[in-house]
Amino acid sequence: MKNNISFKMGCIIILIVLVIGAVILVLAGIRMYNSMVTLDEQVNEKWSQVQNVYQRRLDLVPNLVNTVKGYASHERETLQAVTEARAKAGGMINVGQEALENPELFKQFQAAQSELSSALQRLMVVVERYPDLKASQNFLALQNQLEGTENRIAVERRRFNEAARDYNTYIRKFPRAFLARIFGFESKNYFEADTEAQTAPKVEF
Repeated sequence: MKNNISFKMGCIIILIVLVIGAVILVLAGIRMYNSMVTLDEQVNEKWSQVQNVYQRRLDLVPNLVNTVKGYASHERETLQAVTEARAKAGGMINVGQEALENPELFKQFQAAQSELSSALQRLMVVVERYPDLKASQNFLALQNQLEGTENRIAVERRRFNEAARDYNTYIRKFPRAFLARIFGFESKNYFEADTEAQTAPKVEF
C-alpha cells in the first residue's frame, strides 16, 4: 500500500516537474519569438529611413538638372546620364522589405543607387567649368540640400546595417536558431562597403 502511494506521489511529482519545465520552455520560446519580432521591426524601420533619404535625393535631382541645364544646356550627355540613372534608381526605390532577404534584389537596389551617385559625381565635375552656375543662389541651395542628403544617406545606411547585424546575430545563436527556422525568420542583407556605393557625390567647391 505504502509502495503504491509512494509510486503515485513520485509520478505526480514528476508530472508537476514536467509541466513546470514545459511552461518554462513555452514562456522562453514566447520571449525569444517576441524579441525576434521586435528586432525584425527595427530592421524594417531602418530600411524605411534608408528609402526616405534615397527618395529625398531623387526629388532633388530634377531641379538640379534643370538648374545646370540653364547654364550648360550643351552638356547633354552628362545631363542625360543623370536623368537615366535617376529613372533607374527610382524604379528600385520602393522594392519593399522583400529585398532585405533577397540578396539579388538587394544588390540591384544598391547598384542602381550607386549608378546615380556616379552620375551626380560626373555632373559636379562639369559644374566646375561654369563659374556663373556655381555662384547661382538656386544652385547653391540645391548643392547644400544634396550634400546634406548624401550625409544622411551614409548615416541611415550605417544605422540599417547595425540593426540588421543585431537581428542576424540574435536569430543565429543557439537555441534561437531553431525557433527562427520554425517561424521563418531569415537573415537580412547588408549594404556593402564598395567604393561606388559609399562615395558621395562631391558637392563642395
